[in-house]
Parts: sequence; C-alpha cells; structure tokens
Amino acid sequence: MNKLIHSVTVVTMDNKNSVFDGFVIVKDDKFHEVKQGTPSEYDKNQADEIINGSGKWLLPGLINSHGHLGSAFLRGAGDDIPLMTWLKTVMWPNEQKFTEEIVKNAASLAMVEMVKSGTTTFLDMYHLYMDKMAELAISSEMRTVLCRGMIGLCPDREQDEKIAESIQLFHDYNGVNKGKVTVALSPHAPYTCPPSFMIKVVDAAKKNGMWIHTHLAETKGEVDRHIAEHGVSPVKHMDDLGLFDVPSLIAHGVHLTVEDLHILCEKNVSVAHNPMSNLKLGSGIAPIPDMINKGITISLGTDSTASNNNLDLFEEMRFAALIHKGTHEDPTVTTSEMILRMATNWGAKALQLEKLGKIKAGYQADFILVNPNSAHLLPSDKKRVLSHLVYSAKGSDVTDSFVGGVHIMKDKELLSLDEEKIIFEAKAFQI
Repeated sequence: MNKLIHSVTVVTMDNKNSVFDGFVIVKDDKFHEVKQGTPSEYDKNQADEIINGSGKWLLPGLINSHGHLGSAFLRGAGDDIPLMTWLKTVMWPNEQKFTEEIVKNAASLAMVEMVKSGTTTFLDMYHLYMDKMAELAISSEMRTVLCRGMIGLCPDREQDEKIAESIQLFHDYNGVNKGKVTVALSPHAPYTCPPSFMIKVVDAAKKNGMWIHTHLAETKGEVDRHIAEHGVSPVKHMDDLGLFDVPSLIAHGVHLTVEDLHILCEKNVSVAHNPMSNLKLGSGIAPIPDMINKGITISLGTDSTASNNNLDLFEEMRFAALIHKGTHEDPTVTTSEMILRMATNWGAKALQLEKLGKIKAGYQADFILVNPNSAHLLPSDKKRVLSHLVYSAKGSDVTDSFVGGVHIMKDKELLSLDEEKIIFEAKAFQI
C-alpha cells in the first residue's frame, strides 16, 4: 500500500541534517521516495492514501532506549530517595505483589504516554509476564525491543530458568509483527548478577545470536562497592567476563574512568543516557561529551515513570542538551543536531536496528508529525527547526505517528491503543 504525505517540512536527520519543504512516499513499511517540492499528478495517482501534512514537521519517530513499562503505576510512589533505598523499599517490595493484570495495565498506560509524545520505538527491560508484554507490543504496533530482566542472586537452578525464559521469549517473538518486535538478553546489573551468572548470559547470547542490555555504573556507591569486592571497575570486570564480546548496550554509565571509556569505545558498546532519572535519583551526570568525543554511540532513555516521572522524550532531549552545557560551563559541548541523533538514528544503532531513524528512501517508515503552529515554536523558519525540536517542543505538539508505515496516532487520536479504556482501567489501581 502506497501512502503519500505532502505539504510537510521534512527533517531528514541525514548526514547533512537536511530540512526542506516537500513530501514522502511510503510503500508498505519503508520510505520509497523523499523529495522536495510538491508531488506530481503521477505520484498522486499511484497513492492508495494521500495525507495533507498542512505545514507540519515530519521527522523520524523518537526512540526510547531504556525503560521499565511494567512499573508505570509506581509513578510518584518513591520520590526524593537514593537509588538503592528506592529499589529496596519501593520498587522490589511492590513488584513482588504485581499481578498479570497490574503489569498489563501499567504497560498499556506507558505505551499510551509514549505514543502521545512521539515515541515510536522503545526498549522494555522487565521481569514479569514478558510474553504478555510482547502481545501488547504487537497490538500497539509500536517497534519494541523486549528484555526479560534477570537478577542472578539466586540458586543455579533459578538462574538457568531465567535464562531459559529469556531464550524462549527470543524464539517466540524475535522478528514477529513484520520485524517490529526484537528480543535481547538482560542481566539486571553487576550488583544483582554475580560473575558466574554473567558468564552464563554471555554464553547464551553467543549460542543464540542475541545481544545484551544491562544497567552499569549508575551510582558512585555501586562502583566503589564493586571495586572493593572485585578489584576492578564494573566496566573492566564486565569486559573481562566477555560481556562486551557480543553487541551490548549499557544503561546509565554515569561513573566511568578514562579506562572505562576506552573499553566501551574499543568494544563498540553503546550507552543509553537517562539524564532525568539520573538527576532525580541523585546518581550524577554521565560524561556524555567525553563519550561522544571518543565515538561511543549514545542513545536516550527515560527509565521508568517511577524514577523520571514521565516518558516524554522531548523533555529528555532538552535535559540532555542543557545539563552538559551547564556542568562543563561550555554551550558548545552539545548541539541540537547531536541530541536529535541520540533520540533517532543513534538510538536505532544502539538497539541493533538497521535502516531506522532517518527520513530516507529504503529506511523503515517510522515517523511523526509535529504541529509548529504554537507560540512556543515561532518563528518557525527551516533554519530553526532542529533548535525548536530540542529546546522548545513538547510531546503534546505531536499530532500523528507512524510505525512501519502504519498510522498509529492520527490527529492525536490513538488508532491501535484504546486510550479511554486504558486510562479508565488505570484509575482503578492504587499501588
């Protein structure tokens, strides 16, 4: 099926950061043509559906590379406390009581929030009912990376069962829904996964052709304890255990040494930057400019609503742009183009997703439309579009979302998720 979307300002995120007035033609799930100007009569006649963009900005859908959807009902339940206290007194005790219904409703609520604010792809690291999460992802039509989070502080039998669950999830769902769902292995963190368990995970990844996502170097206390126990930094230790011998994405990477950065660069490890969660939990500020200078791929994540407390990647982009300027006392260390890449094509690379994150022929047709006709986005000449998207735009400015050519939000109305029902059901839960 061919779709023609015309009368839009196309924000390509190509290598030249091209922004122009034009149109796109989507054939099945990919961009077939991306052109300046107006479509010809031939283009119109070939289209099965024609959409008038009415001057909106068309850009790649945003990619959330780290989150925990099943804990969405813990938003605001544990504010203003450090990470380990938060985990031990809020997160883990509550999650022990979560039923399948709670997790499904929480995840559905998170999906609504993400689609409404421009996210088209997300990674979910969670440990409960991941098969149900996969079915929700399929019905939502969002692009999804699923990770069965695994804590390895348990007997060998339980460790093996968790890894087996992850591998089964991979065999059951990796590549389904026209490739929109993929699956990765996810040991929770070095402080919850002993070295012997990490070795098992690496072995499973190699045998099954999977990649690995884990929390790493999130707090100074975590790093200090790891060095005291093992004699090396968490990054060096994970490298020694072979974790980075398979494609890997670490979340946070706040407290890293020069040697750590060298290892991440040498092993081509990507980093999911979660600035708002890191700030709220008092974890610190990741050395993102140093990572970028070394050529490390940086993506953006919101973490969960329990530690953020929202899933709006436009807010995440703005925080990511500003905090590093402030801490370095240098406004040049981040740029709007750099931050947008973290939320689009760098995010795709971090999630091992090819041909995604650019408005370009042959790439997956995952894109959003942003209405520029608001006071906070004026003046809206093309030279300022990248700036406005990072420093001024809000998730609420998004009017339409497409994933693989499928229209999943039209004029702010969700087409693949029942927003009214999901919100109604969410109000019934008191955690």
